[in-house]
Amino acid sequence: MSQDLPNSEGKRIPSITFRAREKGQWLDLKSEDLFSGRRVIVFALPGAFTPTCSSKHLPRYDELAPVFRENGISDVFCVSVNDGFVMDAWKDNQKVENIRLIPDGNGELTSALGLLVDKAALGFGKRSWRYSMVVNDGVVEKMFIEPDKEGDPFEVSDADTMLNYINPEAKEREFYTLFTREGCPHCSRAKSLLKEKELQYEEILLGRDVTYRSIRAVSGASTVPQIFMNGEHMGSADDLEKRLSAS
Repeated sequence: MSQDLPNSEGKRIPSITFRAREKGQWLDLKSEDLFSGRRVIVFALPGAFTPTCSSKHLPRYDELAPVFRENGISDVFCVSVNDGFVMDAWKDNQKVENIRLIPDGNGELTSALGLLVDKAALGFGKRSWRYSMVVNDGVVEKMFIEPDKEGDPFEVSDADTMLNYINPEAKEREFYTLFTREGCPHCSRAKSLLKEKELQYEEILLGRDVTYRSIRAVSGASTVPQIFMNGEHMGSADDLEKRLSAS
């Protein structure tokens, strides 16, 4: 890149209508409704389904979204210069639970911020430069714009940098992974316990790619559920219940 990357701190988000596709329906999302009277986070990326966006940028914001809300943020939005069909399909593919994907299909918001860049060399056409920002009642409060380098730098627009800005003392919530099987009553009990406490979890079902041998390899046990918290093996549904009762 050779062009300057403008910073829009202190400027108001213009009036824009985004054509979104959610749950099989078209929606008109107006910028006034998304930003007015609220403090929100927006992070923007070059494209849905692309490697860094799918493996790092989007998942970490989705993971930390509940923490952001506990620290005064109303919502977290992901913006990309893609159409509504693509963004909706990407949301399903990534199993996004906590953030809203905003298709800037015509690049109106991205262009207004001066961050619409030419990715023709990659066959992408016009796309968004990678950045994040806090928008407070429709006005850009803070921006983290990736440095003007070749390629696709990912250094400052990440979710952890943003959390450090919002509240350096913020604590991440516990995250659970459950190995389960269909029809397992103890698995259902474990999930109910986590839901009651409003704790985040992902479920990995026994199937073609995950077997009892897989479970034994990672946990040392061959029964389900096997539960991990923040990457550490916790044990069974009984072990989970004991821990939650003590906390």
